[in-house]
Amino acid sequence: MLKASGFEDAPALTLQSTDGEIPQGRELSFAWLTGTVMTGLTSVLLMGAALYVSFQGQDTFSTAYEALQIVTNVADDEHSADATAKGNRVRPVQQTRSELETVEASISELVDGRALIKKQPFQRVRATLSTAATVLSEDVPAYDPIAILEANEPVVAAATDDIANPSIYGAEVEGEVAVKLAAMPISLVPPRAISDQSAARYVRLNIEQFFGEGGGDGGSVGGAEVALAYAPQAGSIRDLGIVQPGDSIGGVAENVTVLSKTTTADDGAGRSERIISIRETGPLADTLLKNGFTKREVDMVLATLRNVRPSANVQRGAKLRILFGPARNADILIPYRMSIYDIDAKTGAPRHAATAALTDRGSYVLGLAPNEIVFPEEDTEATDVTNLPTVYRAIWETARKHEIDDKTARRIVAMYAYDVDLTKKIAPGDSIELLRTEPDADGHRELLYVGLKLGTSVREFYRFRTDDGTVDYFDPSGESGKRFLTRRPVQGGGRLSSRFGYRVHPIFKSRRLHSGVDLAAPRGTPIYASGDGVVEKAQRVSGYGLYVEIKHVNGYETGYGHMSRIGDGMKPGVRVRQGQVIGYVGSTGNSTGNHLHFEIKVNGRVVDPLSVKLPRDKTLSAQYERTFEQTIEQIRDLMQRDPAPITVASTH
Repeated sequence: MLKASGFEDAPALTLQSTDGEIPQGRELSFAWLTGTVMTGLTSVLLMGAALYVSFQGQDTFSTAYEALQIVTNVADDEHSADATAKGNRVRPVQQTRSELETVEASISELVDGRALIKKQPFQRVRATLSTAATVLSEDVPAYDPIAILEANEPVVAAATDDIANPSIYGAEVEGEVAVKLAAMPISLVPPRAISDQSAARYVRLNIEQFFGEGGGDGGSVGGAEVALAYAPQAGSIRDLGIVQPGDSIGGVAENVTVLSKTTTADDGAGRSERIISIRETGPLADTLLKNGFTKREVDMVLATLRNVRPSANVQRGAKLRILFGPARNADILIPYRMSIYDIDAKTGAPRHAATAALTDRGSYVLGLAPNEIVFPEEDTEATDVTNLPTVYRAIWETARKHEIDDKTARRIVAMYAYDVDLTKKIAPGDSIELLRTEPDADGHRELLYVGLKLGTSVREFYRFRTDDGTVDYFDPSGESGKRFLTRRPVQGGGRLSSRFGYRVHPIFKSRRLHSGVDLAAPRGTPIYASGDGVVEKAQRVSGYGLYVEIKHVNGYETGYGHMSRIGDGMKPGVRVRQGQVIGYVGSTGNSTGNHLHFEIKVNGRVVDPLSVKLPRDKTLSAQYERTFEQTIEQIRDLMQRDPAPITVASTH
């Protein structure tokens, strides 16, 4: 039977093959077998090394020369020098702003019962939010919406806090001027400052300046700096060819947003190049430290450049080109290359002075000049949208770049934690503005104003002190940034795994209304009360598993489901405060994984916890309306003033 199937009688396998000969028949040779195995292993190692260099070698440079071969075609990528980008994609290049200026104003303050007017300096910051996370923000606190609550509490100002609600005068004074108040005689009638004739002349003059002589004939806009939101600010609207002769001016286009092209999630972090203009002569080290270099890296760069560029300073007007790329072991961008362009004394144009490039050993060496570009007048940054940080991280990064202390940065984050999803990535062009006092004897500065621009919306907060000495920050309508409910009441904020609305249920596979949001987090993560209230339920509920329900004022209720354990002492009738631990994340009930199901009800109806408009925690009373309006006007005036003749601080 076996022979019929093709089997035959044969001797057993033997190792007695002739030494040095090819094995025959049933013979085996350890020498040939060892050689075959070694050949295979060598091939695997060689292929692995080749693949590693191909895929992982992008973020390292074995030699200085390789560090310079990032872009071979200037036309393909004029600014970003990004070798990881695909050929059919263009990195969005945005203008960046980083201004730290000092402005002066005359303020009135009480000294020994006398009103004195004196000059007071203020520090003004206008900056584009950082579009890349560097070592500046590597050690910032992890995002935790509950921990942020503590930073947003009002404070009681000292009795000597004269900077709160100051009286700011438009006219500058020299020295100090004492103000003496006296009663005005009842018989004194002030002369009319403006007559009807002068008012008519003023109106006519402004009409002529705006529309040109002829009162709105469609001519140029009187030389005014008026431009469309998507057009350059050069010349008039007619000069730009947008308004033709005979056309009427319909207004200025607003809310026109430029969006960068989105890359796919598997692209990974790419490279970006930042072009920086030196505003004031100063040490190169200061500029590098504010732009993503560590102290150790700065020392290496300065040591590398010492032989070709002995001076450790950079002159006003010089340009820096810093190429950033992903780090191997951290979620940050690190500087791959830095080039200095000094101003040519003859031509006045930037001229390459030196380049320091990173090697795969983590040191900086001299390199050749990168590809030539035409330097823009304004600072720019070629942004890779895969590198964009969250709003939370971007605020911290920008604050540290401008030497804003961590306490102030934490307060700024807290102001916006209730209205802005701080875990969402920023968009290129988002910006922030700040106004602070000059440091006092202890080096402390007071934050007077902060304005955050995200997309087309601007959210502003102004510092204001009430009569009882309480200092808080309010928006222009007199409402504080704090809401009476938090939207993500779990430690760390959780990961949004399912939104509010209709969906196919992951267990029952039918289309149902998801009455809340799911915030995924590890089992045992603390869950907090979203706001002050009274516990209505603390028990197991069908579908929700271990569940807590809290009743708040004005018809608001919040529910917390799928807990692994309900917090100690939680039972109906117990009063809880915002931020108090009420339970821990789990997966009880109808659940497919550890998460918090959080829902909000208003008068018994469920609403989207992430978008419902929530009442403010605090609103200024009517008695402060006029004083607060005056504070807003004065701060806005300071934000528009020209800087002091001598700039005492600069970010570059």
